[in-house]
Amino acid sequence: VPAPRMIVFGAIDFASALVRVGKFLGYHVTVCDARPVFATRTRFPEADDIVVEWPHKFLERTRAEVDGRTVLCVLTHDAKFDVPLIKLALTLPVAYIGAMGSRRTHEDRNRRLREVGVSNLALTRLHSPIGLDLGSRTPEETALSIAAEIVAARRGGTGVSLTGAHTPIHHDGDETAPPPSAMTQAVPPARP
Repeated sequence: VPAPRMIVFGAIDFASALVRVGKFLGYHVTVCDARPVFATRTRFPEADDIVVEWPHKFLERTRAEVDGRTVLCVLTHDAKFDVPLIKLALTLPVAYIGAMGSRRTHEDRNRRLREVGVSNLALTRLHSPIGLDLGSRTPEETALSIAAEIVAARRGGTGVSLTGAHTPIHHDGDETAPPPSAMTQAVPPARP
């Protein structure tokens, strides 16, 4: 079975760390950016592929190669790239779509996506701001937070700390796993 694909859009410093984590997790990692000065082998030596092309055009051209195991990480931070890319991505049968940005960027991006016809239902597939709340600051910590969210989405994990939790440790399709709403419920105290 070929490796699942991770496509990282936006050749920024955070992308370099995400490429390394993606490779560690076994993904075939592609970096795509429209700016040739940033999308280089020197900056991304561990990437399997580096593509200099507008992100939405690359995704359109390769849409037959994405599948239910593909993860798309949008790190571009620019509406001219994000909006057409995410609009297309939300129509594809991929496992995960995440987009980087502040909460203000997220709200603005969602408004722009609605203006171009993306429904609220489709927007529920978008993980934005990307990653789990780990208190990340560095590119490596941010990459870890993104990877943790991808694994949780893939395996049905909650993202809740296992310490004191009453959730399965391994989820992998476990029918007894709590529903996603369990993430927001208080964990009962342990009995003495």
